[in-house]
Amino acid sequence: DKFNLGYIIYFTLGVGFLLPWNSFITAVDYFSYLYPEASVHRVFTVVYMVVGLACLLVIVFYAHKSKAYMRINVGLGIFVVSLLVVPVMDAVYIKGQVGLYDKFYVTVGLLALAGIGDALVQGGLIGAAGELPERDPAVLLFSIVLVCDLWFSVPTRASVNSRVDPGVLVSMLRILTKAVFPQDADGLRKSAYLYFFTSIVFMVICIVLYNVAHKLPIMQYYEELKAEAVEEEKAEKGPMTGPVWRATLWNIVGTVKWYGFGIVLIYVVTLSIFPGYITEDVHSLVLKDWYPVLLITSYNVFDLVGKSLTAVYLLENEKVVISACVVRLLFFPLFIGCLHGPQLFRTEFPVSLLTCLLGLTNGYLTSVLMIMAPKSVQIQHAETSGIVMVLFLVVGLASGSISPTGGRYEFVLMMFLPL
Repeated sequence: DKFNLGYIIYFTLGVGFLLPWNSFITAVDYFSYLYPEASVHRVFTVVYMVVGLACLLVIVFYAHKSKAYMRINVGLGIFVVSLLVVPVMDAVYIKGQVGLYDKFYVTVGLLALAGIGDALVQGGLIGAAGELPERDPAVLLFSIVLVCDLWFSVPTRASVNSRVDPGVLVSMLRILTKAVFPQDADGLRKSAYLYFFTSIVFMVICIVLYNVAHKLPIMQYYEELKAEAVEEEKAEKGPMTGPVWRATLWNIVGTVKWYGFGIVLIYVVTLSIFPGYITEDVHSLVLKDWYPVLLITSYNVFDLVGKSLTAVYLLENEKVVISACVVRLLFFPLFIGCLHGPQLFRTEFPVSLLTCLLGLTNGYLTSVLMIMAPKSVQIQHAETSGIVMVLFLVVGLASGSISPTGGRYEFVLMMFLPL
């Protein structure tokens, strides 16, 4: 792959596979306008997370009976359908009318469909990258971009509380729409259309490019290696029946459990602070309502930078990486100091610096753990280990976002400090 076509294709896949969630949650202001009596944020977050988790659990137990190539293609197709129906339904039936709650239920159903597509695509992509050699710089970058869960938005406590957490691309789209479109019903509708049609274009490109990637010599070579490893394992252990597969699966979980613990801890810390603190608790007399938008964008840019740094240096010591995840707990007292400390700490610079560091460490440590986990098992189990790591990721997202402390770091700190 001397032209790095694989890198370009997987980079695009990394950009695209979380855009569907972003389209729904970034257009949530428009949906809230259409359905004022519905808890749009809460419903969207819970439905997407629960459906995605349930599908991942099914996939991890039956991954050995299906091909990742098929699952990913089906998932990408589901994305296109769910994204296309929403603006078409709005243009043909809703037409900006308020209170058509039967259409709200259809929208929630389409979001659930997108959650199924996310589960099908995400684990397969991370696992596919894990089957490739980390010493190949291009392949290493495949893995980096595939763990973009906070490059784009994730379901967060702030989403439940009428806020959203967009990623780099969607942050830019939000800035564009905020600057160009009026913040009225018509402007919100146009913004929603822009989000959905941007995602549709990306998803069509992803479908084409993924099928091209599957035919690249480097991909076919490692597919053959995987097939050989599967045959060797079958000859050694016999057919992969239920009991044999369950024993193999638990062995995989045991191998990657510390990587999974690190992932859970990363997102418990991150989502206990971000974006709730950023969007609700800090204020700027100079930047006004642009302040949270710029802070969220800064976080996501540095999160992307952190992910990209693994192409320069990959920390391969498991104990050091897990220790770094624990050290991130120090963000709690640091952020509380920016809210209740001396006036100097409550200015824009300290808050912005800590926000950037939060994103940088989140991105780098997430990438390191997600790259290392599939490498710790045999090649034929790399895909399954990737799905298991996504499950750990979902647990971290849920723990950090919908727990009583999600987005509210003060509660966590008060457990350690006297009133």
